Amino acid sequence: MRYTITLALASLMATPAFAAPPQVVTDLPPVHSLVAMVTGDLASPILLLEPGADPHDFQLRPSQAAAVAAAGLVVWMGPGMSPWLDRALRGLGDGSVSLDLLESAGTALREAGDAHASDDGHAHDHDHAHDHGTHDPHAWLDPANARLWLSTIAGALAAADPANAETYRANAANGADTIAALDARLAARLGPVTNRPFVTTHDALGYFIAHYGLNSLGAIAASDATAPSAARLRALEEASAGQPGCIFPEPNHDPALAVQLAEATGLRLGGPLDPEGVTLPPGPALYAALMTGLADTLADCLLAR
Repeated sequence: MRYTITLALASLMATPAFAAPPQVVTDLPPVHSLVAMVTGDLASPILLLEPGADPHDFQLRPSQAAAVAAAGLVVWMGPGMSPWLDRALRGLGDGSVSLDLLESAGTALREAGDAHASDDGHAHDHDHAHDHGTHDPHAWLDPANARLWLSTIAGALAAADPANAETYRANAANGADTIAALDARLAARLGPVTNRPFVTTHDALGYFIAHYGLNSLGAIAASDATAPSAARLRALEEASAGQPGCIFPEPNHDPALAVQLAEATGLRLGGPLDPEGVTLPPGPALYAALMTGLADTLADCLLAR
């Protein structure tokens, strides 16, 4: 039977399950990047989502399903983000372990559809629920979650490969320091634009917006699964009219509505935002590249006159 582990459970698993580092399979580029930070030179995790693919609407190839079946550890964002992997995990047999990062203890979660920053400009922990449909699954866009998950991933790997436990934990600690420094750089980069209004293509940047206290007017679409209604577009156009801000397209999304809204409101059309990292080279450096890309794309447009 397949089971899900938490960091606390991983620390209690004293019996080595593998003679060598386990084969780790991941769903999304940012998850793969965090896992690669922790494995370092010990192992090369597999990334299922292919470059340029839509993470919300992906189909596993037979070879990828076989890789999932053979994995010692699957690290993913959970069914709210990757339902295509949930189906494959349900068919796993004995000895398979999956780590659902959204279910990890201490993860800061935001309610789905709440794209605006709170009064203090930061995301707040909600009571951890098992209904993924109530939470925004793009939680890697809060660097505090990314730092926490490095430790969680290290615990899972240490349980599976005790001989290399110290290396996993040291790599996780180094990665957490790197992300903390990244967070400080991004806060400085975005500081001058926190009051500049902008519109996104779909409601994926809530964690990023809240963490850095940005001024989002909303998103064209609430999610990838729903097309925007005429009323939603009209309300967004009214809120944006005359605003000295920007609107941002995204990869895998038709930019037509973003272009239309820019023409109707006077918003400047910015570069594409890639919150899932589907256009970036995979690897341990992707997480920093993803977050830096978001900050630079936002700041470049919002600072322009």
